Amino acid sequence: MRTTRPGRAAAVLAATVLGLTAAACTAGRSEPGAGGPALGDRQTIQVWHGWSADHEVKGFEQAVDGFRRKHPNITVKVTGNQTDDQITNAIRGGGPPDVVASFTTDNLGQFCSSGAWQDLTPLLGRDGIDLNVFPKAVREYTQYKGKRCAMPLLADAYGLYYNKRLMKGHQPPRTMTELADLAKKLTVRNPDGTIKVAGFMPSVQYYEHTPQHVATQFGVRWLGDDGKAVFARDPAWKAYLKWSKDLLDWYGYDNAKRFMRSMGQEFEASNPFQKEKVAMAVDGEWRTKFIEKEAPGLDYGTAPAPVSDDRAAQYGSGFVLGTIMGVPRGARHSAAAWAFVKYLTTDTQALVTLANALGNVPSTLPALSSPDLKLPAQFGTFLDVFRHPGTTTSPSTPNGGDYLVKLQQFVQEQWEPGKVKDLDKALRDLDAKVDESLRLAGG
Repeated sequence: MRTTRPGRAAAVLAATVLGLTAAACTAGRSEPGAGGPALGDRQTIQVWHGWSADHEVKGFEQAVDGFRRKHPNITVKVTGNQTDDQITNAIRGGGPPDVVASFTTDNLGQFCSSGAWQDLTPLLGRDGIDLNVFPKAVREYTQYKGKRCAMPLLADAYGLYYNKRLMKGHQPPRTMTELADLAKKLTVRNPDGTIKVAGFMPSVQYYEHTPQHVATQFGVRWLGDDGKAVFARDPAWKAYLKWSKDLLDWYGYDNAKRFMRSMGQEFEASNPFQKEKVAMAVDGEWRTKFIEKEAPGLDYGTAPAPVSDDRAAQYGSGFVLGTIMGVPRGARHSAAAWAFVKYLTTDTQALVTLANALGNVPSTLPALSSPDLKLPAQFGTFLDVFRHPGTTTSPSTPNGGDYLVKLQQFVQEQWEPGKVKDLDKALRDLDAKVDESLRLAGG
């Protein structure tokens, strides 16, 4: 969930070690809810988030209006289009906003371990908030080693979008073998062999087709019980890599690159799925909102993403992440900031208002079943994926999404171009690089 809904692919490639340990040394209060004006005092709080599309900004303001009515003494000033780097710099400089929201769940481990975002655990206990209102995967991506420095705001669930006209009567695939076979049947080539319509583009360079979103369907693990990378130890990684490479080779690597270079921006009307240049694509639930606005005539359906053939019983599960919200170190209105965070992340009507406006999955079980949800029929797939007990997320680490960046770079720069001669050795080398980075970060 990023500004103008940029995807998780961008999040992974842009993720860097934010150096948040410096934030632990900045001036300001470290106890959540401590110091500053009392909740009933007249005051102004600053709230930063990353949304920037008109319908997103408007939807956020509509949800905030409920808090304003509940706390008329608190003026809420909202600033959108804020990145993690901007938030981090404000914390380092000792002048952060009172409330921050981030799309990059992968950075939660850094936020928590560095103290850049305050631990909310004491406040959750004090206010009797039952975390079981959030599904298990959501509870996992908002804590790091027992420290819960964030609350979930909305969630992203991933599934398969398919163009009904281009599917030519075929049902959406349930396994990866079915997906590859159907992708070949639906692909249309130009007379010179280049790709006119892709059945499914397996490259990690295609928008949301990152390992996070696709490899998850093979049941991969990221880290072992010892906290070390398992790319070489978990056979599911080899299964995923070979599956994607086989399909990419069928297209022809150069052909696939040429096709992807011709694609429009992910969050513009020129998106190739919306322009009917791709028959099937893995994407997040927010795509329904963009299709509604940018391609209202598109006849499409949604289904859970296929799973590897040996995991057929897990069909219906998927990958989830989401927006997280917290109180940064140094917030000057901590009591009001916590009240705001608690309201926006646990109040059913606020979450439903946000979900309806932004086209995202509401993150609590009561909001999921609210009769006030007004979303297109295709959205139901993502609610089901979100609820599925087999749905997973990627683990938090003290250096954020560094392991995801290293994996993405390996697949994009070495594996897909065919530069890897010994996959086992290459994965062992990747593990060693990830483990060394974790060690340096204190993992």
